[in-house]
Amino acid sequence: MFDCDVLVIGGGIVGLSTAYALTRAAPGTRVTVLEKEHALARHQTGRNSGVIHSGIYYRPGSLKARFAVEGAAEMVKFCAEWGIPYEVTGKLVVATTREELPRLHALVQRGRENGIPVRELGPAQISEYEPRVRGLAAIHVGTTGICDYGAVSARLAESSGARILYGAEVTVVDRRPWGVAVRTADGRVVRARVLVNCAGLHCDRIARLAGDDPGMRIVPFRGEYYELADPSLVRGLVYPVPDPAFPFLGVHLTRGIDGGVHIGPNAVPALAREGYGWSVVRPRELAGTLAWPGSWAIAREHWRYGAGELRRSLSKRAFTEAVRRLLPVVEESDLRRAAPGVRAQAVLRDGTLVDDFLIREAARTVHVLNAPSPAATASLPIGREVAGRALALL
Repeated sequence: MFDCDVLVIGGGIVGLSTAYALTRAAPGTRVTVLEKEHALARHQTGRNSGVIHSGIYYRPGSLKARFAVEGAAEMVKFCAEWGIPYEVTGKLVVATTREELPRLHALVQRGRENGIPVRELGPAQISEYEPRVRGLAAIHVGTTGICDYGAVSARLAESSGARILYGAEVTVVDRRPWGVAVRTADGRVVRARVLVNCAGLHCDRIARLAGDDPGMRIVPFRGEYYELADPSLVRGLVYPVPDPAFPFLGVHLTRGIDGGVHIGPNAVPALAREGYGWSVVRPRELAGTLAWPGSWAIAREHWRYGAGELRRSLSKRAFTEAVRRLLPVVEESDLRRAAPGVRAQAVLRDGTLVDDFLIREAARTVHVLNAPSPAATASLPIGREVAGRALALL
Protein backbone atom coordinates (compact mmCIF):
# COMPACT_ATOMS: atom_id res chain seq x y z
CA MET A 1 0.00 0.00 0.00
CA PHE A 2 2.83 2.42 0.86
CA ASP A 3 5.55 3.42 -1.59
CA CYS A 4 7.76 4.43 1.34
CA ASP A 5 7.72 4.92 5.08
CA VAL A 6 8.75 8.58 5.09
CA LEU A 7 8.30 11.00 2.21
CA VAL A 8 10.53 14.09 2.32
CA ILE A 9 9.60 17.09 0.20
CA GLY A 10 12.68 19.11 -0.74
CA GLY A 11 16.13 18.12 -1.98
CA GLY A 12 18.08 20.85 -0.23
CA ILE A 13 20.56 20.15 2.52
CA VAL A 14 17.93 20.03 5.30
CA GLY A 15 15.76 17.52 3.44
CA LEU A 16 18.77 15.39 2.55
CA SER A 17 20.12 15.54 6.11
CA THR A 18 16.73 14.35 7.31
CA ALA A 19 16.80 11.42 4.88
CA TYR A 20 20.34 10.59 6.01
CA ALA A 21 19.36 10.74 9.69
CA LEU A 22 16.27 8.58 9.12
CA THR A 23 18.18 5.69 7.62
CA ARG A 24 20.99 6.06 10.16
CA ALA A 25 18.61 6.00 13.13
CA ALA A 26 16.31 3.29 11.76
CA PRO A 27 18.03 1.10 9.15
CA GLY A 28 15.53 -0.36 6.76
CA THR A 29 13.31 2.73 6.81
CA ARG A 30 12.19 3.39 3.24
CA VAL A 31 12.70 7.06 2.41
CA THR A 32 11.72 8.92 -0.74
CA VAL A 33 12.76 12.52 -1.47
CA LEU A 34 10.75 14.65 -3.90
CA GLU A 35 12.73 17.43 -5.59
CA LYS A 36 10.97 19.72 -8.05
CA GLU A 37 14.21 20.64 -9.84
CA HIS A 38 16.25 18.25 -11.95
CA ALA A 39 19.21 18.36 -9.57
CA LEU A 40 19.78 18.71 -5.83
CA ALA A 41 20.59 21.86 -3.84
CA ARG A 42 19.45 24.33 -6.51
CA HIS A 43 18.22 27.08 -4.22
CA GLN A 44 19.29 28.18 -0.73
CA THR A 45 21.78 25.32 -0.30
CA GLY A 46 23.58 25.92 -3.58
CA ARG A 47 23.43 29.71 -3.54
CA ASN A 48 25.02 30.66 -0.23
CA SER A 49 28.57 31.70 0.64
CA GLY A 50 29.64 28.26 1.89
CA VAL A 51 30.38 29.42 5.43
CA ILE A 52 30.44 26.99 8.34
CA HIS A 53 29.03 29.35 10.98
CA SER A 54 30.29 29.24 14.56
CA GLY A 55 26.95 30.05 16.21
CA ILE A 56 28.14 33.25 17.85
CA TYR A 57 25.19 35.41 16.78
CA TYR A 58 22.31 33.35 18.09
CA ARG A 59 20.36 33.62 21.34
CA PRO A 60 21.75 31.22 23.97
CA GLY A 61 19.48 28.22 24.33
CA SER A 62 17.86 28.68 20.92
CA LEU A 63 17.84 25.92 18.32
CA LYS A 64 20.02 28.10 16.09
CA ALA A 65 22.67 28.48 18.80
CA ARG A 66 22.66 24.85 19.84
CA PHE A 67 22.47 23.34 16.36
CA ALA A 68 24.99 25.76 14.82
CA VAL A 69 27.62 25.00 17.47
CA GLU A 70 27.01 21.26 17.22
CA GLY A 71 26.61 21.39 13.45
CA ALA A 72 29.82 23.30 12.79
CA ALA A 73 31.90 20.62 14.52
CA GLU A 74 29.94 17.84 12.84
CA MET A 75 30.18 19.45 9.40
CA VAL A 76 33.97 19.65 9.67
CA LYS A 77 34.08 15.99 10.72
CA PHE A 78 31.69 14.96 7.92
CA CYS A 79 33.74 16.77 5.27
CA ALA A 80 36.97 15.25 6.56
CA GLU A 81 35.46 11.77 6.62
CA TRP A 82 34.20 11.94 3.05
CA GLY A 83 37.01 13.96 1.47
CA ILE A 84 34.85 17.03 0.81
CA PRO A 85 36.83 20.29 0.52
CA TYR A 86 36.69 22.39 3.69
CA GLU A 87 38.85 24.68 5.78
CA VAL A 88 38.54 26.01 9.34
CA THR A 89 39.58 29.60 8.63
CA GLY A 90 38.27 31.57 11.59
CA LYS A 91 36.72 34.96 10.94
CA LEU A 92 36.86 38.58 12.03
CA VAL A 93 33.84 40.61 13.12
CA VAL A 94 34.95 44.24 12.80
CA ALA A 95 33.55 47.42 14.39
CA THR A 96 34.19 50.45 12.20
CA THR A 97 32.35 53.08 14.28
CA ARG A 98 32.15 53.87 18.01
CA GLU A 99 28.42 53.16 17.93
CA GLU A 100 29.18 49.54 17.05
CA LEU A 101 31.55 48.92 19.98
CA PRO A 102 28.84 48.08 22.57
CA ARG A 103 27.28 45.62 20.10
CA LEU A 104 30.68 44.05 19.49
CA HIS A 105 31.21 43.60 23.23
CA ALA A 106 27.73 42.08 23.55
CA LEU A 107 28.68 39.65 20.80
CA VAL A 108 31.75 38.59 22.79
CA GLN A 109 29.52 37.81 25.74
CA ARG A 110 27.02 35.93 23.61
CA GLY A 111 29.79 33.88 22.06
CA ARG A 112 31.09 32.90 25.46
CA GLU A 113 27.60 31.95 26.63
CA ASN A 114 27.34 29.70 23.58
CA GLY A 115 30.69 28.08 24.38
CA ILE A 116 32.53 29.59 21.42
CA PRO A 117 36.19 30.68 21.73
CA VAL A 118 36.43 34.42 21.00
CA ARG A 119 39.52 36.62 20.95
CA GLU A 120 39.21 40.42 21.22
CA LEU A 121 41.45 42.47 18.91
CA GLY A 122 42.63 46.06 18.63
CA PRO A 123 43.38 47.86 15.33
CA ALA A 124 46.98 46.60 15.09
CA GLN A 125 45.87 43.01 15.71
CA ILE A 126 43.23 43.30 12.98
CA SER A 127 46.05 44.04 10.54
CA GLU A 128 47.87 40.89 11.59
CA TYR A 129 44.94 38.84 10.31
CA GLU A 130 43.82 41.10 7.45
CA PRO A 131 46.41 43.72 6.41
CA ARG A 132 43.96 45.70 4.26
CA VAL A 133 40.99 45.68 6.62
CA ARG A 134 40.48 48.67 8.92
CA GLY A 135 38.45 48.95 12.13
CA LEU A 136 38.38 50.31 15.68
CA ALA A 137 38.14 46.85 17.24
CA ALA A 138 37.30 43.29 16.25
CA ILE A 139 36.80 39.80 17.51
CA HIS A 140 38.32 36.66 16.06
CA VAL A 141 36.08 33.58 16.03
CA GLY A 142 38.26 30.55 15.52
CA THR A 143 35.64 27.88 14.79
CA THR A 144 34.22 29.47 11.63
CA GLY A 145 35.07 27.71 8.37
CA ILE A 146 34.11 27.17 4.74
CA CYS A 147 33.08 24.15 2.69
CA ASP A 148 31.22 23.03 -0.42
CA TYR A 149 27.59 22.48 0.61
CA GLY A 150 26.68 21.19 -2.83
CA ALA A 151 29.18 18.37 -2.38
CA VAL A 152 27.90 17.77 1.16
CA SER A 153 24.35 17.48 -0.20
CA ALA A 154 25.39 14.99 -2.86
CA ARG A 155 27.14 12.83 -0.26
CA LEU A 156 24.14 12.95 2.10
CA ALA A 157 21.85 11.86 -0.72
CA GLU A 158 24.07 8.94 -1.70
CA SER A 159 24.77 7.82 1.87
CA SER A 160 21.12 7.96 2.89
CA GLY A 161 20.10 5.34 0.35
CA ALA A 162 16.89 7.31 -0.22
CA ARG A 163 15.02 7.14 -3.50
CA ILE A 164 15.14 10.61 -5.05
CA LEU A 165 12.54 11.66 -7.60
CA TYR A 166 13.46 14.70 -9.68
CA GLY A 167 11.13 17.07 -11.50
CA ALA A 168 8.55 16.23 -8.82
CA GLU A 169 6.79 19.46 -7.87
CA VAL A 170 4.08 18.75 -5.31
CA THR A 171 0.60 19.91 -6.29
CA VAL A 172 -1.71 17.87 -4.02
CA VAL A 173 -1.31 16.52 -0.49
CA ASP A 174 -4.05 14.14 0.66
CA ARG A 175 -3.65 13.28 4.33
CA ARG A 176 -5.70 10.38 5.69
CA PRO A 177 -5.75 8.45 9.01
CA TRP A 178 -3.63 5.73 7.40
CA GLY A 179 -0.98 8.04 5.93
CA VAL A 180 -0.33 10.61 3.22
CA ALA A 181 -0.67 10.56 -0.57
CA VAL A 182 1.11 13.21 -2.62
CA ARG A 183 0.56 14.01 -6.29
CA THR A 184 3.20 15.79 -8.34
CA ALA A 185 2.78 18.07 -11.33
CA ASP A 186 3.67 15.27 -13.75
CA GLY A 187 0.92 13.03 -12.36
CA ARG A 188 2.97 10.76 -10.10
CA VAL A 189 1.37 9.66 -6.83
CA VAL A 190 3.52 8.67 -3.85
CA ARG A 191 2.01 7.17 -0.70
CA ALA A 192 3.80 7.26 2.63
CA ARG A 193 3.14 6.68 6.30
CA VAL A 194 4.66 10.04 7.28
CA LEU A 195 5.35 13.27 5.40
CA VAL A 196 8.26 15.63 6.10
CA ASN A 197 8.05 19.12 4.63
CA CYS A 198 11.52 20.55 3.94
CA ALA A 199 10.42 22.65 0.97
CA GLY A 200 12.34 25.80 1.95
CA LEU A 201 11.03 28.71 -0.10
CA HIS A 202 7.72 26.85 -0.55
CA CYS A 203 7.34 25.27 2.91
CA ASP A 204 4.31 27.38 3.89
CA ARG A 205 2.55 26.46 0.64
CA ILE A 206 3.14 22.76 1.28
CA ALA A 207 1.82 23.13 4.83
CA ARG A 208 -1.38 24.66 3.51
CA LEU A 209 -1.72 21.91 0.89
CA ALA A 210 -1.57 19.44 3.78
CA GLY A 211 -4.44 21.26 5.46
CA ASP A 212 -2.35 22.90 8.17
CA ASP A 213 -2.24 26.60 9.05
CA PRO A 214 1.46 27.34 9.47
CA GLY A 215 0.78 30.67 11.19
CA MET A 216 3.49 32.31 9.09
CA ARG A 217 4.39 33.10 5.50
CA ILE A 218 7.68 32.86 3.69
CA VAL A 219 8.71 36.35 2.60
CA PRO A 220 11.57 35.95 0.11
CA PHE A 221 14.58 38.25 0.39
CA ARG A 222 17.14 38.27 -2.41
CA GLY A 223 20.80 38.51 -1.43
CA GLU A 224 23.03 39.91 -4.16
CA TYR A 225 26.74 39.20 -4.32
CA TYR A 226 29.82 40.56 -6.00
CA GLU A 227 33.24 38.94 -6.18
CA LEU A 228 36.65 40.56 -5.95
CA ALA A 229 38.61 40.76 -9.17
CA ASP A 230 41.75 40.55 -7.00
CA PRO A 231 41.07 37.97 -4.27
CA SER A 232 44.48 38.61 -2.67
CA LEU A 233 42.97 41.69 -0.99
CA VAL A 234 41.29 39.44 1.59
CA ARG A 235 42.84 36.46 3.38
CA GLY A 236 39.76 34.95 5.01
CA LEU A 237 36.33 35.93 6.33
CA VAL A 238 35.48 39.47 7.46
CA TYR A 239 32.08 40.55 8.80
CA PRO A 240 30.60 43.81 10.06
CA VAL A 241 28.94 44.02 13.47
CA PRO A 242 25.34 42.91 12.81
CA ASP A 243 22.26 44.92 13.69
CA PRO A 244 20.38 42.81 16.28
CA ALA A 245 17.06 44.28 15.11
CA PHE A 246 17.36 42.54 11.74
CA PRO A 247 18.19 38.88 10.93
CA PHE A 248 20.72 39.69 8.19
CA LEU A 249 24.44 39.94 8.86
CA GLY A 250 25.24 42.78 6.47
CA VAL A 251 27.68 42.90 3.57
CA HIS A 252 30.68 40.74 4.42
CA LEU A 253 33.79 39.34 2.74
CA THR A 254 34.09 35.59 2.31
CA ARG A 255 37.01 33.70 0.79
CA GLY A 256 35.37 30.56 -0.54
CA ILE A 257 36.70 27.06 -0.87
CA ASP A 258 37.53 27.81 -4.53
CA GLY A 259 39.82 30.70 -3.52
CA GLY A 260 37.54 33.45 -4.79
CA VAL A 261 36.27 36.19 -2.49
CA HIS A 262 32.53 36.87 -2.43
CA ILE A 263 31.16 40.16 -1.13
CA GLY A 264 27.60 40.39 0.12
CA PRO A 265 24.84 39.74 0.46
CA ASN A 266 22.50 42.66 0.80
CA ALA A 267 18.81 41.87 1.46
CA VAL A 268 16.05 43.17 -0.79
CA PRO A 269 12.49 41.90 -1.23
CA ALA A 270 12.28 39.39 -4.07
CA LEU A 271 9.31 39.59 -6.45
CA ALA A 272 9.01 35.79 -6.59
CA ARG A 273 9.90 32.89 -4.32
CA GLU A 274 12.79 32.19 -6.67
CA GLY A 275 13.27 35.80 -7.72
CA TYR A 276 16.98 35.87 -8.43
CA GLY A 277 16.75 39.21 -10.26
CA TRP A 278 14.47 42.23 -10.50
CA SER A 279 13.18 40.91 -13.83
CA VAL A 280 11.84 37.71 -12.21
CA VAL A 281 8.25 38.49 -11.22
CA ARG A 282 5.57 35.91 -10.43
CA PRO A 283 2.34 37.86 -9.89
CA ARG A 284 0.58 35.16 -7.86
CA GLU A 285 3.51 34.74 -5.48
CA LEU A 286 4.01 38.50 -5.19
CA ALA A 287 0.29 38.97 -4.48
CA GLY A 288 0.55 36.35 -1.73
CA THR A 289 3.44 38.24 -0.13
CA LEU A 290 1.61 41.57 -0.35
CA ALA A 291 -1.59 40.08 1.07
CA TRP A 292 0.18 38.90 4.22
CA PRO A 293 -0.20 41.55 6.98
CA GLY A 294 3.28 40.79 8.28
CA SER A 295 4.86 42.03 5.05
CA TRP A 296 3.44 45.51 5.58
CA ALA A 297 4.43 45.47 9.25
CA ILE A 298 8.03 44.75 8.21
CA ALA A 299 7.93 47.60 5.70
CA ARG A 300 6.67 50.07 8.30
CA GLU A 301 9.21 49.08 10.94
CA HIS A 302 12.28 48.62 8.77
CA TRP A 303 11.70 51.04 5.88
CA ARG A 304 14.90 52.98 6.56
CA TYR A 305 17.03 49.81 6.62
CA GLY A 306 15.22 48.57 3.53
CA ALA A 307 15.83 51.80 1.64
CA GLY A 308 19.57 51.39 2.21
CA GLU A 309 19.48 47.80 0.99
CA LEU A 310 17.51 48.85 -2.09
CA ARG A 311 20.03 51.58 -2.84
CA ARG A 312 22.88 49.07 -2.66
CA SER A 313 20.95 46.77 -5.00
CA LEU A 314 20.45 49.43 -7.65
CA SER A 315 23.81 51.21 -7.33
CA LYS A 316 27.16 49.47 -7.59
CA ARG A 317 28.73 52.63 -6.18
CA ALA A 318 26.55 52.39 -3.05
CA PHE A 319 27.44 48.71 -2.66
CA THR A 320 31.12 49.60 -2.96
CA GLU A 321 30.72 52.25 -0.25
CA ALA A 322 29.41 49.57 2.11
CA VAL A 323 32.39 47.35 1.33
CA ARG A 324 34.85 50.22 1.83
CA ARG A 325 33.81 50.50 5.49
CA LEU A 326 35.73 47.26 6.03
CA LEU A 327 38.10 47.27 3.05
CA PRO A 328 39.03 50.90 2.23
CA VAL A 329 41.32 49.99 -0.68
CA VAL A 330 38.51 48.52 -2.77
CA GLU A 331 37.32 50.41 -5.86
CA GLU A 332 34.10 50.05 -7.81
CA SER A 333 36.07 48.48 -10.68
CA ASP A 334 37.30 45.73 -8.31
CA LEU A 335 33.80 44.25 -7.99
CA ARG A 336 32.25 41.78 -10.44
CA ARG A 337 28.67 40.52 -10.25
CA ALA A 338 28.22 37.01 -8.83
CA ALA A 339 25.23 34.67 -8.58
CA PRO A 340 22.52 35.86 -6.14
CA GLY A 341 20.52 33.81 -3.65
CA VAL A 342 17.09 34.07 -2.04
CA ARG A 343 16.53 33.66 1.70
CA ALA A 344 13.29 31.98 2.80
CA GLN A 345 12.39 34.12 5.82
CA ALA A 346 9.37 33.15 7.90
CA VAL A 347 7.30 36.14 8.97
CA LEU A 348 4.46 36.05 11.49
CA ARG A 349 1.16 37.87 10.96
CA ASP A 350 2.27 40.78 13.18
CA GLY A 351 5.47 41.28 11.18
CA THR A 352 7.78 39.43 13.56
CA LEU A 353 10.71 37.94 11.67
CA VAL A 354 11.06 34.42 13.05
CA ASP A 355 14.60 34.37 14.46
CA ASP A 356 14.95 30.67 15.24
CA PHE A 357 14.52 27.42 13.36
CA LEU A 358 10.82 26.58 13.36
CA ILE A 359 9.73 22.92 13.29
CA ARG A 360 6.10 21.97 13.82
CA GLU A 361 4.22 18.69 13.85
CA ALA A 362 0.74 17.83 12.66
CA ALA A 363 -1.05 14.56 11.97
CA ARG A 364 1.46 12.24 10.26
CA THR A 365 3.46 15.30 9.25
CA VAL A 366 6.54 17.28 10.30
CA HIS A 367 6.91 20.79 8.85
CA VAL A 368 10.23 22.67 8.77
CA LEU A 369 8.91 26.22 8.49
CA ASN A 370 11.97 28.38 9.07
CA ALA A 371 15.44 27.19 8.18
CA PRO A 372 17.49 30.04 6.70
CA SER A 373 21.15 30.61 7.58
CA PRO A 374 22.78 28.94 9.51
CA ALA A 375 20.70 25.94 8.42
CA ALA A 376 23.42 24.55 6.14
CA THR A 377 25.91 24.63 9.01
CA ALA A 378 23.31 23.13 11.36
CA SER A 379 21.89 20.67 8.85
CA LEU A 380 23.13 17.47 10.51
CA PRO A 381 21.57 18.24 13.93
CA ILE A 382 18.44 19.64 12.25
CA GLY A 383 18.14 16.43 10.25
CA ARG A 384 18.38 14.32 13.40
CA GLU A 385 15.75 16.43 15.14
CA VAL A 386 13.32 16.20 12.24
CA ALA A 387 14.01 12.50 11.70
CA GLY A 388 13.35 11.77 15.36
CA ARG A 389 10.00 13.49 15.19
CA ALA A 390 9.10 11.68 11.98
CA LEU A 391 10.04 8.26 13.35
CA ALA A 392 7.88 8.92 16.42
CA LEU A 393 4.89 9.30 14.08
CA LEU A 394 5.43 5.97 12.28
